[in-house]
Amino acid sequence: MEKKQNNTHRNIDSTILRTATNYLLPLLILFSIFVLLRGHYLSGGGFVGGLIASIAFVLHSFAYNTRRTIALFKFPPMFLIPLGLLLAFCSGYLPTLFGDPFMTGVWFADSVVVIGAFGTALIFDLGVYLVVIGVVLTILFTISENV
Repeated sequence: MEKKQNNTHRNIDSTILRTATNYLLPLLILFSIFVLLRGHYLSGGGFVGGLIASIAFVLHSFAYNTRRTIALFKFPPMFLIPLGLLLAFCSGYLPTLFGDPFMTGVWFADSVVVIGAFGTALIFDLGVYLVVIGVVLTILFTISENV
């Protein structure tokens, strides 16, 4: 009898966690993008935003399982690492096309409605954001699959 009550209690707990995760995942992703976009003006940026996005997917992995969380991606999270590095390198190389030194900040004349001034700092932060998500999720998913 006691064993049956424990299973029922565990199912209720996972139902609550799954329901909460379904609401929290998109909110945490939006918050991570907010932190990313405000990062080159205030505290935050690609690293902190990437950690918040990773936490969102780890929460989903806790609520469901690692395979179901990996299925949310169209490609493995490891693919985000070289993509982010490429973006970060391109943001550093872009100023050399204008005769400036490598990694010099270049700001474009037109501002974007939501984020304001747009420049290479934001492109670099986006690269860091993708690298952090890729590294954290690759490490955590590899560990959880091997346990």
